[in-house]
Amino acid sequence: MTIDQIRDAIKSRIWQAIASSGVSVAAIPKADLEKLVDQIAREVLLGVDEVIDPAPAIPELKTAAPVAAAIGAAASEEKLLWEGRPFLSFVERYSVTSERVRIVTGLLGRDHEDIELVRVRDVDWKQGISERIFGIGDIFLNTADPTRPQAVLRNVKHPEVVHETVRRAMLEVRKKYHVIFEQEL
Repeated sequence: MTIDQIRDAIKSRIWQAIASSGVSVAAIPKADLEKLVDQIAREVLLGVDEVIDPAPAIPELKTAAPVAAAIGAAASEEKLLWEGRPFLSFVERYSVTSERVRIVTGLLGRDHEDIELVRVRDVDWKQGISERIFGIGDIFLNTADPTRPQAVLRNVKHPEVVHETVRRAMLEVRKKYHVIFEQEL
């Protein structure tokens, strides 16, 4: 179920609750009532997401120096740069370290997928209109791995910050291992 479908289902339940409450809302202009229901639905979704995983509101943007320091640390010392999960998800978690991006899925059984930063060619992010409302977006990792040429970190909070963290870590790992990708023209 998409976020839009979840939001629409919640809005439908709110409208049902208003109708069954017996409270007269005839005096409230329809546009104002629709704004109110939209805002209630948004706040309910944000509240549910916080209950699932209480986390700081905005992750700290790692500047180039701390990312470079984390990458330059001893090879055995992998540093955590960011971790999070998709909006409203119980079964998926993401982490970005100084060496890799890890995607863990599953509730009882777990599937771990590691994407080495040295194999990442490009990092992009996208945010649709409904995603902008909730402050989430998708991060796309284009890799040099033939088995997984693209990975997506879905519905992450503050995608611009996560994108920049991954991008800086990817560039630092490339420097560390002297990796250059040739461009196809």
